[in-house]
Amino acid sequence: MTRRPLACVILAAGKGTRMKSDLPKVLHRVAGRPMIGHVLAAVGELDPDHVVVVVGPGMEDVAASVAPYPTAVQERQLGTADAVRAAFGLLEGFPGDVLVLYGDTPLVTPKTLRAMVEARAQVSDPAVVVLGMRPADPGAYGRLILDGGGGLEKIVEYLDAAPEERAVGLCNAGLMAFDGARMFDLIGRIGNDNAKGEFYLTDVVQIARAGGHACAVVEGDDQEVIGVNARAELAEVEALLQRRLRRAAMDNGATLADPDTVYFSFDTKLGRDVVVGQNVVFGPGVTVGDRVEIKPFCHLEQVTVSSGAILGPYARLRPGAVIGPDAHIGNFVEIKNATVEAGAKVNHLTYIGDARVGAKANIGAGTITCNYDGFGKYRTDIGEGAFIGSNSSLVAPVSVGAGAIVGAGSVVTQDVAAESLAVARGRQQSYPGWAADFRDRKRLEKAKKG
Repeated sequence: MTRRPLACVILAAGKGTRMKSDLPKVLHRVAGRPMIGHVLAAVGELDPDHVVVVVGPGMEDVAASVAPYPTAVQERQLGTADAVRAAFGLLEGFPGDVLVLYGDTPLVTPKTLRAMVEARAQVSDPAVVVLGMRPADPGAYGRLILDGGGGLEKIVEYLDAAPEERAVGLCNAGLMAFDGARMFDLIGRIGNDNAKGEFYLTDVVQIARAGGHACAVVEGDDQEVIGVNARAELAEVEALLQRRLRRAAMDNGATLADPDTVYFSFDTKLGRDVVVGQNVVFGPGVTVGDRVEIKPFCHLEQVTVSSGAILGPYARLRPGAVIGPDAHIGNFVEIKNATVEAGAKVNHLTYIGDARVGAKANIGAGTITCNYDGFGKYRTDIGEGAFIGSNSSLVAPVSVGAGAIVGAGSVVTQDVAAESLAVARGRQQSYPGWAADFRDRKRLEKAKKG
């Protein structure tokens, strides 16, 4: 079957006043990505010919977020049909199918959207396809009333529904697919003769049926179309998406010791036989190779971890960290914009920033790379097989050659040659009996005062 052209209109002009936020509602993040980013990713799987995002006046930050997709401005908040009309100028003459969806429903899946588009190809040639759902508690949702042949006869708002209509469990989920050839006329005929004086997109079904056009329903999962209007709903959507991401990670071969305490970003990539301990957080941009062990209470963001590495517990890997094969990053270690090469060990209480740690090097406890002087960042280079003693400070820019040893407690301000020993600390002095004399003097002073 020949693929029909497809356009997607995403409605994102809502102010989100119940969020009580200076940030536009659709830019609030779920699993590390703005809500509207999830919607764009879902429609992107369908490879549409056009995508138009409808925004409100002054929402330049939303327009920047969805670029390079074009935006249309809904000048006044006059209802969902009015919002779709705002996109008409960018879709004029479009002959294919048009999906209308919402920027605050980040859980919708490509599978559901495809089903709606495929329903447009039914023999009945529906002018409108509506996404339906059967929530456990239909509550005040609009009801979808079907005719004797299973087609959609009308959408009835709960307040207008008769008792027998309220008993219907099939509810309106809000998303619609249109025949572009008929959409402009049908939506153009929607009026605003209602209590709010707004143009409701749901009225299009009644108008289409009155014009002799068929309408259809595709049923989907009610959790996919949860809209976010308040912070509590944002948290609910986050929890649902995390559950989906955890399941996907385990289905793809990762072990999660306590799944409910592991938090993923939308783009987290885990290899096979990765083991993730409790209370691990993956920020955006994390790729983890095969057979990696991530112990409890680690935090990773914009990090690449190669196969066989061991992290944590309590390790923090910040943007730009690259961990090589079989490297060890231990407890209370922070790595930022640094490469730790194959087999190297940074086992505890250490900060490595703007640096390279060579293969099989060993970094002792309490070591820090002093990479910032208040004005600029500087690099530290630690060669293959080098040994850095505990409680050392490497003042960048500085290099430690391959196989070199830095004595514990050193403050290294000059390059250390390969295979050499560097000790940079004050010489220890001992004074026999001094401590006893000190205590005697203090006791005598106290007695005189007393």
